[in-house]
Amino acid sequence: MLKKISVALVLLFACIGFAFSAVFIGMQFGVFNVRGAINERNQFFTGVPRTNTCVNTAEQTCDWKETSEWETVKGGLLKDAEIIKKVSRETGISERMIATVVIPEQVRFFTSEREVFKSYFEPLKILGSLSQFSLGVSGIKQETANEIEKYTTDTESEFYAGKGMSSLIKYPDNVDRNAELYNRLTDPKDHYYSYLYTALYIKEIGNQWEKAGFDISHSPGIVATLFNIGFQASEPKPNPVVAGALISVGGKKYLFGELGASFYHSNELTDVFPK
Repeated sequence: MLKKISVALVLLFACIGFAFSAVFIGMQFGVFNVRGAINERNQFFTGVPRTNTCVNTAEQTCDWKETSEWETVKGGLLKDAEIIKKVSRETGISERMIATVVIPEQVRFFTSEREVFKSYFEPLKILGSLSQFSLGVSGIKQETANEIEKYTTDTESEFYAGKGMSSLIKYPDNVDRNAELYNRLTDPKDHYYSYLYTALYIKEIGNQWEKAGFDISHSPGIVATLFNIGFQASEPKPNPVVAGALISVGGKKYLFGELGASFYHSNELTDVFPK
């Protein structure tokens, strides 16, 4: 009797092992394809999570514009298109350049917060408004926002934004500026100020470089890089290089400035944000 039980247990475990192996192999070859990345479903077997997904789940790697992250960012930008156009008119910064520096930050956020992305942002196709160390849709730090405000009035600064820009960020009387600034940048329902401060930063950096004899208004990779590294690291030079934080999406790695430039030069959203 004991021998029969032992044989039965061996056969049972053999069947379970065979079933697990069959499912694993089937997943690898797309037999059980459903919406979602193959490697995400395989995490149970491999123990190695895949944090970036391609829209075509049969692909192991794909270009940024073929990922679910991009589809979500794209949807969010379309929802904000009129706000971006308004900010562009007010500041003189092109709509596409504003989007260029927002996209890498959003992709970085979505790839680092996978559970939140999959459960909330991806279904709704909206942008994330950061509210901790970096703020708003473009991830501006509060101290950077303070500098942006300063350069709208400091006519002696190389970063001076130009006439009329300070009126765009004027505060009401008797208000706590730090609290109001935080609320401006993190408002999840209205991204106007987030885009406005983003555009002002681009304008101020551009003015610095123009005064030094270099026009970067048509260099999206450099603009995105400078947005990522901050005022202090901005040093006008004849041959700047595209750089910035490393972002992994679709199984590929991009520098912050590289990803921004790739969008700018692509055909994505050219009907909404022309080159």
